[in-house]
Amino acid sequence: MAIHTLPDAKIRNPLRALPFWVSLTMVPVAWLGALTGGWWVLAVPVYAWGASSVLDALTGLEEGNADPLMERSGLGWYRAITLIWAPVQFTLLFGLIWYATRADHLNGWELLGLFFGVGVICGTIGINYAHELAHQRPRLDRWMGDILLAMVLYSHFRSEHLLVHHRYVGTPGDPVTARYNEGFHRFYPRVLRQCWISAWNAEAAMLARKGLGRWHRSNPFWRYWALQAGMLILAFGLGGWLGLGLFLVQVGTAIWQLELVNYVEHYGLTRRHLGGGKYEPVRPHHSWNDAHRASSWLLINLQRHSDHHYKPDRPFPLLQTYSPEEAPQLPLSYPVMTAAAMIPPLWRRVMNPRVRAWRERYYPDIADWSAYKAATNPMPR
Repeated sequence: MAIHTLPDAKIRNPLRALPFWVSLTMVPVAWLGALTGGWWVLAVPVYAWGASSVLDALTGLEEGNADPLMERSGLGWYRAITLIWAPVQFTLLFGLIWYATRADHLNGWELLGLFFGVGVICGTIGINYAHELAHQRPRLDRWMGDILLAMVLYSHFRSEHLLVHHRYVGTPGDPVTARYNEGFHRFYPRVLRQCWISAWNAEAAMLARKGLGRWHRSNPFWRYWALQAGMLILAFGLGGWLGLGLFLVQVGTAIWQLELVNYVEHYGLTRRHLGGGKYEPVRPHHSWNDAHRASSWLLINLQRHSDHHYKPDRPFPLLQTYSPEEAPQLPLSYPVMTAAAMIPPLWRRVMNPRVRAWRERYYPDIADWSAYKAATNPMPR
């Protein structure tokens, strides 16, 4: 890789931001499936996974970095797509619930396929944009992020991600760090259980430090529950029990998409235990990096995950990519790697040798990795 810095003027150019608006093309694809029926109901996952994988192969790697110290006021066109997505997704999701529950040409399997595709949109785009918005300071950004997460009944993700994952990544304190040799089918039920608990406990601990009880009205879980209840009531009001069921189909799909990506991002990577529950600071080599261009447009640079954890406050246009000498690299793009993660023997064959090479490169002095692999090192303090 030939990493280089791009001029500020190029980053500020609206045409540079335009490819990140590709997510909007998912909306007509979803409606095409709904209106046409048949195999077209699967157009969204084919488009989201297949087209981006082909484009990644054709467009190659994005090796240019913005100056991370550039003036952020010039990033408005990048921020705009994340802000408008909540009303776009809201209209798409509930518009399709209203339409599909009244469409005589869609049978049961077609409805399931259609809302599986909606879940792909709400997980691949919606939760990812909510993640970006949760890291920003303006109240508008965080509210839009909360609305997006409420549409997939995963509002606690904001608390868990900001208060637990970023603080404890690569340690036994982070449920989302996939352990070495842990297949996705074991990882997934574990994180579904542990992440909600860790998010609740983190918010309760923050309130306790202020001398407040966990049920205090300032606990964001009240907002989470209210927004989620509103989404459920609206789905039922628009489509009855069928509408509620289809809503839950997209919820399950979206959450699966999120946790599949989480699994890939940190698989097998751990921070050195310094003793007494202390761990080394987070560095770029504690996340898997990927520089494929097309899927980075769709996922707004989520693949530059090494830098995101190193500097969590950077907005996505300023995230840096790293060379193989600075951070471990995924061998293929995110869509391909998440597909591989669904086949544990294939995943281990591809990734376990890379994890072992990572250990030898960054921690040649550690001879016994058993506690790291089993996450039995002391909990971080």
